[in-house]
Amino acid sequence: MSYQVDVKLVQSFKAEDYSELEKVFKEFDKNKNGIMERSEFLNLLHALGYRELKQEDADSLMEGFDLKDQNSMTFTEFLNVMKKLTNKEGKIQLNIFKNKKGKAMVRVSKGDFDPMQLQTFSEEERSAYVKIINSSLSDDPICKKYLPIDPDSNEVFDRIKNGVLLCKLINKAQEGTIDERVINTKDNMNIFQQVENLNLAISAAKSIGLNCIGLNYDAIMDGKNYIMVLGLMWQVVKLVVMRNIQLKHHPELIRLLNPGEQLSDLLKLSPEQLLLRWFNYHLKAAGYDKRINNFSGDVKDSEKYTILLHQLNKNLCDKSALNESDRKKRAKKVIDNSKKLGAESYITPDDIVSGNNKLNTLFVASIFNAYPGLEPATEQEKYEAAKLLDDDVEGAREERAFRMWINSLGLNDDNGDPIHINNLYEESKDGLLLLRTLDKIKPGCVNWKIVDKKPNNPFKKTVNCGEVIEASKKSKYQIIGIGGGDIRDGNKKYILAIVWQMMRAHSLQVIGNKTEEELVAWGNERVDDDYKVKSLKDKRLASSLYFIHIMKSIEPRSINWDIVVTDKDDEESRQNNAKYAISIARKLGATVFCVWEDIAEVKSKLLLTLLASIYEVGNNYKPSC
Repeated sequence: MSYQVDVKLVQSFKAEDYSELEKVFKEFDKNKNGIMERSEFLNLLHALGYRELKQEDADSLMEGFDLKDQNSMTFTEFLNVMKKLTNKEGKIQLNIFKNKKGKAMVRVSKGDFDPMQLQTFSEEERSAYVKIINSSLSDDPICKKYLPIDPDSNEVFDRIKNGVLLCKLINKAQEGTIDERVINTKDNMNIFQQVENLNLAISAAKSIGLNCIGLNYDAIMDGKNYIMVLGLMWQVVKLVVMRNIQLKHHPELIRLLNPGEQLSDLLKLSPEQLLLRWFNYHLKAAGYDKRINNFSGDVKDSEKYTILLHQLNKNLCDKSALNESDRKKRAKKVIDNSKKLGAESYITPDDIVSGNNKLNTLFVASIFNAYPGLEPATEQEKYEAAKLLDDDVEGAREERAFRMWINSLGLNDDNGDPIHINNLYEESKDGLLLLRTLDKIKPGCVNWKIVDKKPNNPFKKTVNCGEVIEASKKSKYQIIGIGGGDIRDGNKKYILAIVWQMMRAHSLQVIGNKTEEELVAWGNERVDDDYKVKSLKDKRLASSLYFIHIMKSIEPRSINWDIVVTDKDDEESRQNNAKYAISIARKLGATVFCVWEDIAEVKSKLLLTLLASIYEVGNNYKPSC
């Protein structure tokens, strides 16, 4: 078996779709022989971005296909199955219907094929995301011509097609991710400019750790895959609403520590986990004996919401909702009370009663943002929190870059749920995160038979961390002087050293295992003599002109020379050019994890990943018009 398939089958896909399908299939082809295990098909669909699918959905896709081996799938068989989801022909139709729970859904159908559950999305969720977009960007002068968007229609899919709103929203989620000078904002943009904006938004989303596997500009412009677009919107609006739910912005979160825990334990918690603790903290403070474990079934009766809001402010929020037997009326009272605290409401009574996890999560975050209700941290506690958060600047930047890179890989836990890490050091201590990443980069290097998937004591964690060392050696990484105990103890230097080698290997792997010297030589061939460099430690790289001129050779239209500073070499000029260079790389479709300081300070490690990403774009670049 191989990856040689009938040319007519290849031509039934758009070029970028086929390339993505082949790339992801190879990640699941462990023996590199054009065959994958059928049991991995659902995981592969998740990797392609179809994260809403369950096993029964994957099975329904397989119906009607006679596989040669029921336990495996060839690349050709896989392509034939995927034609159902990526057929280029046919007009998209949208039909609203109610699911078994009475939840309003939108079914997307195309041509003669109606994928049913495979292409359905929640009307309520779309509506909530639109409300957040309207609220978050309402004061932006550039966005005013696109807003407000009607939350009760599919207007949003048209409004985001030129990429402006997505770029602006990503900067709301994480300030400074995109140099806004680079966003094309004029009226009547041509296709090239719209594609630039969409590439910029997608690449920037990856750089802050969002999962965009399988998503490209075409899916947004053509409305080809509403599900994937909504998947991106969900990740971004969640970041927007939760961006301040962290110890850095709310040192009073120290009140949520459990007995025996340290401040560092809070850093391991995601915003969702912090919100769960916060909710339960107030339930306990109110003398209420029940706790919640989720934002779905545990809150659908509105009882805990009523207790929470009353505990936050007894004068504004009464408990009269508990006397209401009708759940929808009770939920409405909860929403009314939340508004008294200043919380923005993206939710309806139906969403609470149905236990919609996403919308309830956003609702709880909105309540927290408006009214945390925690005793302020003392000066000593603020000092301890700041001391924990303030690391050496370079190490903190590396940790962020490596963390975002891992988040972009699309790793899943054993339940098939996406893995999103919040603190690289703390979440590496049990070995599992590093092992999953190692296996992603070099499948088969981890001996999973000796790995404990639930390491609940130091011994089990040590065994796992020991396997990290062994798998790293199999991957031919430099592990001299590093032991499993160093990882278990959270040694920052050694964790960064291992993750950097994984990131380096991955960056070079996707471009055919080029060496650093070959990459520099490639870059030098594309620039004039004045900008050539000897290595990625060359101090002249601080001006960013080397990278900008390489990108000029790839797509001259991408550079606005009025923005580039060429006659000065001071700190302000270096910052200006570095920010611009990163955003231009993203406009071309490069995934960039470094920040402007890494270029201005010539940090050779992250400059290698930047140059590798530009190289990948340069070798595959096809002008959109």
